[in-house]
Amino acid sequence: MSEPAAGRGEFGGLVAVVTGGASGIGQAVARELAARGAEVAVLDLKDTEFVCDVTDDDSVRRAVTAVAERYGRIDVLVNNAGIGAQGTVADNDDAEWRHVFDVNVFGVVRVTRAALPYLRRSPSAAVVNTCSIAATAGLPQRALYSASKGAVLALTRAMAADHVREGIRVNCVTPGTVDTPWVGRLLDAAPDPDGERAALRARQPHGRLVSAHEVACAVAYLASPAAGSTAGIELPVDGGMSGLRLRPPAP
Repeated sequence: MSEPAAGRGEFGGLVAVVTGGASGIGQAVARELAARGAEVAVLDLKDTEFVCDVTDDDSVRRAVTAVAERYGRIDVLVNNAGIGAQGTVADNDDAEWRHVFDVNVFGVVRVTRAALPYLRRSPSAAVVNTCSIAATAGLPQRALYSASKGAVLALTRAMAADHVREGIRVNCVTPGTVDTPWVGRLLDAAPDPDGERAALRARQPHGRLVSAHEVACAVAYLASPAAGSTAGIELPVDGGMSGLRLRPPAP
């Protein structure tokens, strides 16, 4: 196993796997890691060389094995694949609860489990999970989604405790509302798209949606060998939503 190559960026010589990397946050992460020198393997349901369904353990293992055979190593894993859900606790049936947890939580488990043998051999192993502000703040009409992301946050901390002494750092990002195709579809389906977008902007103290690139830069920090003493944390990328309590603007 070769050491990271010098002179090719902070991720030079490292191989990163990004699930859900064909669009949105995952695509921004894949591009950012590649720009910083990583060889990036995108795992997604379509539009990628490494087709992977994170709800299917056989599909996950085939994809991870294919990455390892192609590049000879895996150093960074970004568990980004996820789906959303709307409604109160009474609005989603059991099948939808199972499906969202199957993707958002068990998907993290399956991919990490498959990648662990390769991560254990890396000199710069890091796992970054995409969580959400929904894990730490009560948001209306997001009961199922919030529950799944709360599980991702707890899982991140447990994984960090299990693997830090193996040299594998595990962290997560907790974005606020990000300007992604999924959010765009929600806004388009709202009775008042402009009003809904204004409301989403207003609830984040900096007054706008978070960009996918901003989340990608946070992921890159957590995954970087330069963050070797950062483990078991959640890094908010939410315009201050999680910690700031601003006074209402003057009339």
